[in-house]
Amino acid sequence: MCAFYDLGGEGIAYHDSDPENHGSGHLNPLDGTYLNEFRKDEGVDTSYTKYRENIDKNPFNRVQPPDGLLYVGWTEPGEWFNLTVDVAEAGTYAFDVLYTSNRGATIALDWNFRPLVPVLQVVSTFDPAEPIPWRNWHHWNLSQPTEVALPAGRSVLTVRIVEKGNVNLAYFDFRKKL
Repeated sequence: MCAFYDLGGEGIAYHDSDPENHGSGHLNPLDGTYLNEFRKDEGVDTSYTKYRENIDKNPFNRVQPPDGLLYVGWTEPGEWFNLTVDVAEAGTYAFDVLYTSNRGATIALDWNFRPLVPVLQVVSTFDPAEPIPWRNWHHWNLSQPTEVALPAGRSVLTVRIVEKGNVNLAYFDFRKKL
């Protein structure tokens, strides 16, 4: 769950190009609700999927996300965030990511501050048939599965935005290969 990145603040748990959370407290008004105020005082831009007005439940999705799913958005090249993970058993894992990208992008994944895989190409989910132009940031898809060898134990997964940005990242799903 990308929105549950590590605690510790700017330069330690994440780097964001500006200190404002453009989702919680900005796009999503401060009204006392958990989703609208999620990590509102941190620089990583977080929001959540909304079924109202067919924002995230739309006919251009390749994958339908659940309503109220938190995600990291408003990404820019050079931004990054850490996720501490616990791997129960060493082995080969396949993973994919639930995302949106209105123009394509590249992201890098580091494992304990070393490259985990080659830079990942995030395929654009833009659709010229979309009648509401801003909704091109809300066409959800799953990336192609990628395989990695992971050691057992606690590690830090760093997600880095390399090129283009404007990617919404909901979660990485790791599945152990049999």
